[in-house]
Amino acid sequence: MSVKVAIIGGGSWGSTVASMVARNNQAVIWARNTATVAEINELHTNTKYLKDVKLSPKLVATADLKVAVQDADLLILAVPSHGLRDIVLEIKSYIRSFIPVVSLTKGLEKGTNKRMTEIITDVLPGHPVGVLSGPNLASEIMLGQAAASVLAMHDPEVARELQPILSTSVFRVYINDDLIGCELGGVLKNVIAIAVGIGDGMGAGDNTRAALITRGLSEVTRLGIALGGKAETFAGLAGMGDMIATCTSEKSRNRTVGFKLGQGQDIKSIIDEMVMVAEGVKSVGAVLELAESNGVEMPIAKFVYNVVVENVSARDAFRSILRIGAGAEWEPG
Repeated sequence: MSVKVAIIGGGSWGSTVASMVARNNQAVIWARNTATVAEINELHTNTKYLKDVKLSPKLVATADLKVAVQDADLLILAVPSHGLRDIVLEIKSYIRSFIPVVSLTKGLEKGTNKRMTEIITDVLPGHPVGVLSGPNLASEIMLGQAAASVLAMHDPEVARELQPILSTSVFRVYINDDLIGCELGGVLKNVIAIAVGIGDGMGAGDNTRAALITRGLSEVTRLGIALGGKAETFAGLAGMGDMIATCTSEKSRNRTVGFKLGQGQDIKSIIDEMVMVAEGVKSVGAVLELAESNGVEMPIAKFVYNVVVENVSARDAFRSILRIGAGAEWEPG
């Protein structure tokens, strides 16, 4: 049965999910930029974010938030973390009662350190809330390459109802009741990807990359469990899977930031050059605050913080992380 789906956010991932959903459902995507709206409606493209690919011709775009939301049976949020609360507050006036809300955003709110689904629940109490997370590079999915993701919700029955809406023949969606773990996996891997990118930018080699990914996953898992996530989640698509894709792909924004830092560029010039947001840059401070308040050691995240926030040179910070003493494998460090 076709449902009405509103996708809020006209970036690469929002446009990709909207295009997939539009194949079998009535889908409306909201974008702030009127030129983007016109391009999607007239040319079925979004070249600012997704070059050389066609969106579903069934997808309709609008710059009017009320038009997008008021009749929706499912709301999907794909805006950057720093703007999510404001957009949800605006949506509150238009959304119908009790419809599910799914977040695609991988970040933490500055100042509160809240996950995106916590913000949604704060503003829209009573709505079933979920997150779609996994190793999902938008450009590859738009080219028809196979991928998988996880839809996490506290209510598995609602998740099962939404599963076929978000799935396609080449995009497989699994369900999980560990909302905290799946959401944190998507947030925390961005920080580790910056560290891996720094190493790659300095020419550190495959062995170093593998070590950073593995030890980074250990850090992510420790914090995730401390915050209420399940250990097995971090060994799955929303944990290890997303970590591998984000840390190794040249299409990864967070790895790209790290790579340029490793080559000697400063963080301001890197961010100024980017069209899309690298959420790891915005989240690293909140990640460290959560780690410290929960007694979790995260030396790789601290290394990234020193480079991105404290302006320590990437080379000096990288040397420091290599000097940390090693204990048993399952211990911090």
